Amino acid sequence: MDEATSGVRPVRTRMTSRLLSDWLDKVSIGNIERSTKMTTRKQSVAVRTALAAAFTALGVTVAPFTWFLFLGTKAFPGQHFVNSLAGILLGPYWASLVALMVGVMRNILGVGTIFAFPGGVPGALVVGLAYELTKRFRSRYLHYSAALLEPVGTVIIGATMSLFIVAPLIGWRPLLISVERYGVPLALLILWGGWAVSSVSGCFLGYFVVLGLDRVGLLVRRDGA
Repeated sequence: MDEATSGVRPVRTRMTSRLLSDWLDKVSIGNIERSTKMTTRKQSVAVRTALAAAFTALGVTVAPFTWFLFLGTKAFPGQHFVNSLAGILLGPYWASLVALMVGVMRNILGVGTIFAFPGGVPGALVVGLAYELTKRFRSRYLHYSAALLEPVGTVIIGATMSLFIVAPLIGWRPLLISVERYGVPLALLILWGGWAVSSVSGCFLGYFVVLGLDRVGLLVRRDGA
């Protein structure tokens, strides 16, 4: 009986040691994986923060030189150029933050109006969201085609909000007079047309810049492709 018992104990001890070793290995690997994920996440946030600051600085720098007056609003093609880049490289939410910050700085510098916000943020948001779909295409021309959808946010959404919500709320006379003179449908089409000149020119420039950066290998695709 003693011999049988003594023979079982080493076996149990080895099994216990093996189980303990396996458990420690799993815990160690789990900790390493969590640490790696946390480090990667922190690096991603740091990179996006730096890019967001750079895009904001770019928008603010060119703002005094590339705007034009239209129905009392200060259309700014540079905003839509930045929206196209930021939406693709940073995603919808960071790009929207960039557009918001550029709008704030434009108003502080006196080269923007309240319409910098409905005229900037929706375009950035649309590009970022659209890129989640277009990034699946292998062709670079389709892959980055989300940039060309910026006018959907700026013109269709932003200009419409400006005419029907922002202008009446703040009593913006140029737009209200346009509605009184031409009626709502024509006034909306006129506003769309003016903002489209700004938006389309800016987004096409952004699209070609992104294509150029990708061609020379200076662009890291957000999907990791």
